[in-house]
Amino acid sequence: MINKKEVFHTHFPNAHYFDEENLDGLHEFLIEKGWIAQSEKVISTEKPGEGNMNFVRRVITDKRSFIIKQGRPWVEKYPDIDAPAERLEVEAKYYQTISEDPFFNSYSPELQAYDPGNLIIVFEDLGEASDFTFIYKKSQKIQKNQLNSLLHYISHLHNCNWEDQQKQFPSNQVLKQLNHVHIFSYPYSMENIFDLDAIQQGLQKLSLKIKEDALLKEIINGLGQKYLEPGPVLIHGDYYPGSWLKVDNEIKVIDPEFAYFGYAEFDIAVMTAHFFMSGMEINEIKNALHLYKARADFDYGLFSGFCGIEILRRIIGLAQLPLELNLEEKSELMNLAVEFVKSPQTHKLL
Repeated sequence: MINKKEVFHTHFPNAHYFDEENLDGLHEFLIEKGWIAQSEKVISTEKPGEGNMNFVRRVITDKRSFIIKQGRPWVEKYPDIDAPAERLEVEAKYYQTISEDPFFNSYSPELQAYDPGNLIIVFEDLGEASDFTFIYKKSQKIQKNQLNSLLHYISHLHNCNWEDQQKQFPSNQVLKQLNHVHIFSYPYSMENIFDLDAIQQGLQKLSLKIKEDALLKEIINGLGQKYLEPGPVLIHGDYYPGSWLKVDNEIKVIDPEFAYFGYAEFDIAVMTAHFFMSGMEINEIKNALHLYKARADFDYGLFSGFCGIEILRRIIGLAQLPLELNLEEKSELMNLAVEFVKSPQTHKLL
């Protein structure tokens, strides 16, 4: 079995490895950084929720609690997949950038500390919270006021003028390239060995009509190249239900480590794709998207293509979701996604 601590110190010999089994070492480290008082005691740590990319824990002391996140040179959920450990620089920069606009204050956890040398970021503890992956359950739906808040957030982000911050914002190219593989390449490759039948019997065969569609893959490849380009808009980069938190009656948006200056179409397309996968009807989705204020340069074909690709890669790619869809429903959704990619004008959503 992989020894994560040894691997981490091979890459970052001088960095502190967050070891939840060693609370004494953690206590000393937090005091050294000035993040807790000398007299403050660490009582315990716990996992605040499910996450894919980073090691995240709630630290509970005898006086308070906070969230600590460490980026490591792998994807936390899939340790055999390498990832740039410096990605938390992007997350910190994102929160620092949007904090200049008061609109975002109520949507964001407070950034309390960022330590690039130790690849650690510290946030306020939002307390009991749940992400929005519940919307994939057929028995549950996103509420209208929640939908409104999420659309107002992303619309405001895309229409803010961040020109002064653009030159200082990390390109995030390494993480984009990793994401590119899993969105635009791996799911459609005949060579990938991911056993889809282990997810749902018959899904492997269903994926073949996608993997054997040369025209579809050619279009996807072109859209993938567009994704890798820098663009004019600060985007969240992973705007889906796992990045939305429900805290009491408020909405918080988290995990912007995929953020970069790119194309607004990507964010809103990803969001829309997850509406489809949650079982929302197409007319419901159209009505919701009326709240989104598209920029003057918005490219509908780009949006439609990105939307279809997000649906396809979530059904036949590695990043699976807890979808409550039978094989026939997935087949219908995949056919719709192919139309979005090949014939953007067939279903006008915006």
